[in-house]
Amino acid sequence: MTPLPDDSSEHALKPSDAATGTDAIPPLVWGLTPSPVPEEQPSDEPSIPVLAEFPLEAAPPDPAWNGWDVLRLICLTIVALFVGVFAVLLIARATMYPHRGLGDIARNPLIIVAGQSLAYFLVFAYMYVLVTRERRRPDFFTAIHWNWPANVIVYVLTGFILSVALQALAHFLPIPKELPIDSFFKTPAEAWALGLLSITLAPLMEELFFRGFLYPVLARKIGVPTAIFLTASSFALLHGAQLMFSWGPVLVIFLVGMVLTVVRAKTNSVAAGVIIHMAYNGTLTIAMFAATDGFRHLEKLNQ
Repeated sequence: MTPLPDDSSEHALKPSDAATGTDAIPPLVWGLTPSPVPEEQPSDEPSIPVLAEFPLEAAPPDPAWNGWDVLRLICLTIVALFVGVFAVLLIARATMYPHRGLGDIARNPLIIVAGQSLAYFLVFAYMYVLVTRERRRPDFFTAIHWNWPANVIVYVLTGFILSVALQALAHFLPIPKELPIDSFFKTPAEAWALGLLSITLAPLMEELFFRGFLYPVLARKIGVPTAIFLTASSFALLHGAQLMFSWGPVLVIFLVGMVLTVVRAKTNSVAAGVIIHMAYNGTLTIAMFAATDGFRHLEKLNQ
């Protein structure tokens, strides 16, 4: 190994070199001879600054979830409905109906409404975990495009007008005299319970799933027009069992779903759809309330 030169060496740094900076380090360092640095030549071309190359972080997908997540959400909703209704059945039997069978208790619409409400809370909890924990989005409502609208009254009026218009249309469609959903309006307590559910948790959870989770996944995969149609169709099928899959009332629900999904696509707001949905259901509930003298004469609904 070649020893480092000292000040007396012929290779020592000269004052002239230090001043010009052409030889800032000794020429021999640990036996390695540095290559001479070529002197920069003047150029007429404008200098372009060279940016350091750093890996660019990819933009997060929107929505953060995918079709498999939506499928898991559907499966969990089915399980949650079963668990919610069964839990309420056990509680009702232990506290109110100790001598009745579970099948008999299950025919009580109040039990179904209570079980469905419990299931909604379970599903919402999973939605929150899916977005904030699994998909690591810090703000749940930002991720689902909640985007509360500035002029709420416009969407309330939209729900009211939609309800009146579609009820007028229903008079020209074949609507069965009795539907499965009519069984929830046998007593005032049942009518009150279903009415409150239909203007609170039900529209909120349906909009979160269909317009918050399902629609954006479909729109990303197959485009907005087809996604609107499929989302509205799925929304109508959800209510099909309550309507005996009769095409008249199912068509009405399909049109409601179309309006709600178009609003979601145009406004980028799930909250706007929730307001319209609540106003739509609220208009129907108020109309039933008025027609039955405050739910005291429910037999008038079948006249």
